[in-house]
Amino acid sequence: MLEKLELDDDAAEPESDIYMRFMKSHKCYDIVPTSSKLVVFDTALQVKKAFFALVANGVRAAPLWDTEKQSFVGMLTITDFIIILHRYYKSPMVQIYELEEHKLETWREVYLQATFKPLVNISPDASLFDAVYTLIKNKIHRLPVIDPVTGNALYILTHKRILKFLQLFMCEMPKPAFMKQTLGELGIGSYHNIAFIHPNTPIIKALNIFVERRVSALPVVDESGKVVDIYSKFDVINLAAEKTYNNLDITVTQALKHRSQYFEGVMKCHKMETMKTIVDRIVKAEVHRLVVVDEHSSIEGIVSLSDILQALVLSPADACKEESLF
Repeated sequence: MLEKLELDDDAAEPESDIYMRFMKSHKCYDIVPTSSKLVVFDTALQVKKAFFALVANGVRAAPLWDTEKQSFVGMLTITDFIIILHRYYKSPMVQIYELEEHKLETWREVYLQATFKPLVNISPDASLFDAVYTLIKNKIHRLPVIDPVTGNALYILTHKRILKFLQLFMCEMPKPAFMKQTLGELGIGSYHNIAFIHPNTPIIKALNIFVERRVSALPVVDESGKVVDIYSKFDVINLAAEKTYNNLDITVTQALKHRSQYFEGVMKCHKMETMKTIVDRIVKAEVHRLVVVDEHSSIEGIVSLSDILQALVLSPADACKEESLF
């Protein structure tokens, strides 16, 4: 895998763009597993059935196929489920008609209205660098790999899969200086106006924050300011699994009871830890973000997979561009 990378062994300090060059020298096809599950929904499918099917198949997103157009037109993700609940939930006594009766095509017409955009996708022959760039610049978390010849969807690329692939080969590459620097020194992550909730926050309020703040997880903070849990968008799909989405007035603590058997606690980190430590921890834990805390376990910020890929791959690319201008 590394033979494509021409490494300058004589260099005293490895180039900061080494991970960018690694990504540019590998194709999306290199990362597609030989066997994986891909669920595709027809836009004529009922919204409710589609969300139940996501749960039943253990997937977080599915490409949408329009039979009339004979092409993929979008993606159905947990965010859609959240937006429907946020927009139409009234009380436990009132059934959410739009979830029970609408078809995917109806929901898309209502929600997107005049803002229909073509599906963002990538060819299996495109570089992994292009995949990282596409994910981050479009602020999306799922990137379908679609064969331009057959039109078939092959796989859905994520930040998590790409970072895991990169980390697999990191030990065989020279380490750039920034990997030994701390999170605080590099300034990676979000540290201002962090959205959070409390154990007794109602689910509907958490959903409102997801939509209004456009975040993918909410740290749960107790009265003393300590981070005690985290409620992510992925946890919301459990409302469909347990068919409890008609009562969103229950608290976050009640909603998270289902996960207590296997939940290993909130994955945290400190500003004083090095970039290498952060990358290893987030990949090993298979999570989408780490909560940055101080010595009292109080929240300081969030470091996401996209923050990390931006720092490892895109920022060095921007620096190279700037250097070439002078």
